[in-house]
Amino acid sequence: MLKLGVNIDHVATLRELRGTPYPDVLAAARVCRDAGAHGVTVHLREDRRHIRDADVRVLRAEPGLRLNLEMAIAPDVLAVALETCPDEACLVPERRQERTTEGGLDVLANEAAVGTWVRRLSDGGVRVSLFIEPDPRQVEAAARVGAPCIELHTGTLCTSTGAAAERELERLVSAARQAARLGLQVNAGHGINRGNLAAVLEIPHLDTLNIGHSIVCEAVFIGLDGAVRAMLTAMQAYRGGRP
Repeated sequence: MLKLGVNIDHVATLRELRGTPYPDVLAAARVCRDAGAHGVTVHLREDRRHIRDADVRVLRAEPGLRLNLEMAIAPDVLAVALETCPDEACLVPERRQERTTEGGLDVLANEAAVGTWVRRLSDGGVRVSLFIEPDPRQVEAAARVGAPCIELHTGTLCTSTGAAAERELERLVSAARQAARLGLQVNAGHGINRGNLAAVLEIPHLDTLNIGHSIVCEAVFIGLDGAVRAMLTAMQAYRGGRP
């Protein structure tokens, strides 16, 4: 079964817009779990624009909730990760000016630093994933630094059409096959919604899709429980991608 991790950052975004105690991130995580999601993802950004340290601690303490922590290579975020020991930590690039994560982590250009962080998190009992572009050099670098898992950036695919979309899909298919040969778990995420999901489901060897913004947006109309269940239903079409 293709798994779904629901990114609930934008539940916290709504909270931070008014500085209110609601909507409650833990309550959202429980709805996602009870609707059938296999886990939740939160991005603890350096500027703490939505998710806070306390959110990570509360989510980690919740029984039966699988937690994936997206994080930049920042010492204070590493401290929270090592303290809370999430089920998985996904290393991502981060810029203060961006609205959301833009592009993949350049593992190739930062192998020493990324390798150190992979080892520190792994030694702390955290399974590490690297959010990367579907570039064979980045896949190879991810394997070299010892990460057991990659998350392929699907943002370009999800915003492209026609020949450009087909070229990007071929890159993703190739990267997933390469990662599988190297023994890496393959996840994917960014920009995915039910309208563009069919293209994503062409990618082989997928274990988990991490989807957030579109689910939270659809929840405005059909509720969070309904939005999670609708995405899970759509994901049932996965047949292992292109042979």
